[in-house]
Amino acid sequence: MLKKRSSKSRGSTEINASSMADIAFLLLIFFLVTTQIVEDKGILVKLPPWSEVPPDPLKLIPRNVFAVLVNSNNQLLVRGEPANLDELKTRAKEFIMNPTQREDLSQAPTKAIISLKNDRGTSYQTYLQVYNELKAAYDELWDEESLRKYGVPYSDDMPLDYRKEIKGKIPMVLSEAEPTSYGEE
Repeated sequence: MLKKRSSKSRGSTEINASSMADIAFLLLIFFLVTTQIVEDKGILVKLPPWSEVPPDPLKLIPRNVFAVLVNSNNQLLVRGEPANLDELKTRAKEFIMNPTQREDLSQAPTKAIISLKNDRGTSYQTYLQVYNELKAAYDELWDEESLRKYGVPYSDDMPLDYRKEIKGKIPMVLSEAEPTSYGEE
């Protein structure tokens, strides 16, 4: 005669999950250790050193200032005139170098100041596009000067003396003013 087995004698149908927490913890540690966190690079700008002494008042000659305003509608005003982003680099290069010796452009590349002012409502993308165009103007001028003087494009690989001489002749002076309140300008 067959004897019926009771549920107790058959064995437990439960799964032992005591080591699941250990496995999950080890996986968590593994992924934390092996994952690379990408950092935003942002805009690399060398700031002047901090000083308690107030700077001497700078006497600006209006013809040496290339004022770029970006309003809350992401529209450009360059030296008091509406402008497009497409023409900004070309106009900045012409202003800095003043190849035709116009009276309304900078006296010399060493005296040229580019002033960038934006509104708090300006989109970050527009701000970056404007900044990149102005930086690109200097990059192209340095490249042109390096090609003219040394026959090679300007790069971080060229000797430090060459780079200093080029940047001494065409220094990058990009002044950023405090943003205005939303819609103020």
